[in-house]
Amino acid sequence: MAFAKLQKVLISDSLDPCCRDILQAGGIQVLEKPGLSKEELLQEIRDCDGLIVRSATKVSADVLEAAGRLQVVGRAGTGVDNVDVDAATRKGVLVMNTPTGNSLSAAELTCGMILCLARQIPQAAASMKEGKWDRKKYMGMELNGKTLGVLGLGRIGREVATRMQAFGMKTIGYDPIITPETSAAFGVEQLPLEQIWPRCDFITVHTPLLPSTTGLLNDSTFAKCRRGVQVVNCARGGIVDEGALLRALRSGQCGGAALDVFTQEPPKDRDLVDHPNVICCPHLGASTREAQSRCGKEIAMQIVDMATGKGLVGVVNGQALSKAFAPQTKPWIALAKALGTVLHGLAKQATGNVQVCTLGAPLKDASSYLAPAVVSGMLAGGKKEATLVNAMLLAQEAGLKVTATHGDTCPEPEGLLQVALQGTPHRVTGTVQGSSPVLRELNGATFKQPAPLVGPLLIYRAKASETNALPTLTGLLGKAGIQLQSYHSSSAVVGEQWSIAGLSAPLSDLAGLKPCTAEVFQLHL
Repeated sequence: MAFAKLQKVLISDSLDPCCRDILQAGGIQVLEKPGLSKEELLQEIRDCDGLIVRSATKVSADVLEAAGRLQVVGRAGTGVDNVDVDAATRKGVLVMNTPTGNSLSAAELTCGMILCLARQIPQAAASMKEGKWDRKKYMGMELNGKTLGVLGLGRIGREVATRMQAFGMKTIGYDPIITPETSAAFGVEQLPLEQIWPRCDFITVHTPLLPSTTGLLNDSTFAKCRRGVQVVNCARGGIVDEGALLRALRSGQCGGAALDVFTQEPPKDRDLVDHPNVICCPHLGASTREAQSRCGKEIAMQIVDMATGKGLVGVVNGQALSKAFAPQTKPWIALAKALGTVLHGLAKQATGNVQVCTLGAPLKDASSYLAPAVVSGMLAGGKKEATLVNAMLLAQEAGLKVTATHGDTCPEPEGLLQVALQGTPHRVTGTVQGSSPVLRELNGATFKQPAPLVGPLLIYRAKASETNALPTLTGLLGKAGIQLQSYHSSSAVVGEQWSIAGLSAPLSDLAGLKPCTAEVFQLHL
């Protein structure tokens, strides 16, 4: 699966030149315009297929709305809080990041911050520049034997932990996803948060900014901490409640803080910045030559690979889409979308409860990407284009509930996919033969010779005794200059059978078929 129409990419923040060079070498036109105003961005994005940003550009809902051709937003870095991911998903725009690109730089800055807090290096250096020689004022502490609490044990958190262990620090931590066994392998003992607060001499946060992590350190948690605790935030502004931090600093409950990020950047309220026990930087976590080169290179390669169909990595909001690049899953995704389209043609509705059932061991974990594909087929032709990125969100908005189940027993070695609309007789079943999606069953009627689900199809239901339907169809096709490329009939159910005709082009008028059919409709797959 390739994004053949991805031709022009706007780079709206300053990035390493390698980003532009890699995109151009991949045959993509590049427009480099860092520092655009909001109005200029709205104008420039209108005819772009891709947008690459760092953290300065705010990709808001109105920016996405103005981008009629936009397919992908690439964030050269980890956090995507400057991108309205929900709005992008709703529009079917893929959001990707480079989660490993700046990990080392952010981890090293964090370690530097811990050292600076322990020895008051910035304050002492500033004092020297003022002409002073005050050795007694800047009495520090050794890190050896101190306890460091690491909240968030992903790539950056674990890099910080292993580096600070070299200073003799005991590392404890918390992460709702990483298992205790995994963190123990890199020397971090996981504990509940309530046990972490009173044990730490230093606390560093490395979580994304989510509703569950906003204000993670607050008045209540500071009160549970060891008096004089040192706090580091090189992750995202807002994880540490800035008001609570200032109160803890003033009371002495917090002995010092090192901040690279703020709720508002640059911060207008200077109380924290100006506090004598606060060390701060202007969001420098990823500001190294190596990180910028790495992030620029990675995001460019990811977009080129996406455009050429080579692969998809760093996906934030379209995990199902990433499966569409694997050779073994591509035809199954095509089948799922086709079955969704057929089901919509039968039911004439895209509401209710859709049941997606995978059968056979090869499809055991396939519902995560096949269910969105079914929905994209059911919603095809709607006001908003349904893709693997936004299908489930659009389904929710349309009142379409999706239930996925799996069964290991299957008569087909490759597996079967069944899609049904609950409360109706409408059910379709298909499989993949070679690399081609085919229909096996339609509303209980089976096709001994599976019908290919590709191109323009004309589907009709007629009495099994009806002999005029096919001659009438061939006559209409002959008059219209349309070729009949394939024809398949099902078994009879209650005296009726289904027929599927593959055409070279859609038939403009079905009126001539209605006298000899009970139901007829067309699809283009």
